[in-house]
Amino acid sequence: MNAIPAVADVPEQRSDEPGKVSGIGWQERARVLAVRFGPAVWCYAVLKLIGFTVFMKLLSFSGEYLRKPARFGGGANPWDVVASWDGWWYQQVAEFGYHPALVPVANGPIGFTVEQNSAAFFPLYPGLMRLTSDVTGLGLYGAGMLVSVLASLFAAAGIYAVVDRLAGPKAGVIAAGIWAIAPGSGAEWALYSDSTFVALAAWACYCVMTRQWIAAGVITLVAGLNRPTAAALIGAVGLAALVELYRRESGVVRPLTAMLLAPAGLLGYVGWVGWRMGEWGGYFRLQHDAWLHYFDWGQGTYYAIRGVLLGRNDYPFAFPVPDLFATLIVLTLPALIVLLIRLRPPLVLTAYTLATIVSVLGSLGIFGNVSRYLLPAFPLFIALAVAMRKLSWPVLAAVLGTAAMASGWYAGYVIFELGVP
Repeated sequence: MNAIPAVADVPEQRSDEPGKVSGIGWQERARVLAVRFGPAVWCYAVLKLIGFTVFMKLLSFSGEYLRKPARFGGGANPWDVVASWDGWWYQQVAEFGYHPALVPVANGPIGFTVEQNSAAFFPLYPGLMRLTSDVTGLGLYGAGMLVSVLASLFAAAGIYAVVDRLAGPKAGVIAAGIWAIAPGSGAEWALYSDSTFVALAAWACYCVMTRQWIAAGVITLVAGLNRPTAAALIGAVGLAALVELYRRESGVVRPLTAMLLAPAGLLGYVGWVGWRMGEWGGYFRLQHDAWLHYFDWGQGTYYAIRGVLLGRNDYPFAFPVPDLFATLIVLTLPALIVLLIRLRPPLVLTAYTLATIVSVLGSLGIFGNVSRYLLPAFPLFIALAVAMRKLSWPVLAAVLGTAAMASGWYAGYVIFELGVP
């Protein structure tokens, strides 16, 4: 059998990069972009639609959503489920803005009374929801879904751009398709900020790879207004910019500007929350005390995996089926990391992926959500996409199509119905 070549050994095919169509009219530019990104976006959209349809059908067959509160995974119809949990909070922020008061949740999904706060949810996604609602006349639910779907298409295009540059267009299309069926992908078409973040992360990484440092810094700044997990992206962009400063291949001003811009969004919002709460570490206290989500050096992950392997439910936030899938995902991570590093990807991709994994596994939270928390780590798909590009398109259609149908269960129903996304 032939060994999979390193991505560094794959000849570049970059005659149609977005930055090289600036000398033509907007119509021709749109045609060029559609030709380049169209196959990946369509591949993603079709696979995602298949999985989403299966997800909705399973919810209908179950009917459990009718017996749950709208805030905790229920509603009048299956569509309401994708607007529950975090989606409920995003709608509150979009409609009412932030407030410093804690909100009591009696006998919530984790079995005891907690007090939570909307400030835990970063402003970019609810802000886009409100803006879209005002412009289109849609309600917040429809506006949020529109934002998520469009963001997922931009994310698919960004993933394609990254992988295309490394391993060619076919691998890029496959990688976009894999993201549509990845564990945790049920959050991509829901009132969640995951798709928005991955779109920003993928394009930030692409800008670093193409040495568009100012753009990378600005995109990372915006990502910092979307999710706290942007810390991994900020670190990766900063490290890549620091190495570039050492090499002096892009001068000094542009990489240095990227380093300064990248953390501004995250630091600005965390600082604002601290100011509103009356203590500079207020955001982290909120995460620790109100949401029970904080970095615990992997203790929560260890106890959860131990509990799953021993068949016990004696660890926090136990949900048997999602936790089993999360355990299987964690056990496959070493192999995926080795395969990624073997391909010798750019530093920004390696650093971003490893930082994301450390952040997820090192933090206490709902263990069954590992699949969703790792959704931004799209570089883990690159080695699989490179290997699968040897398959014919009919074979790929059969493999990815079958996985898309299955994803409606493992990536949607398992998380939203059998666990807490």
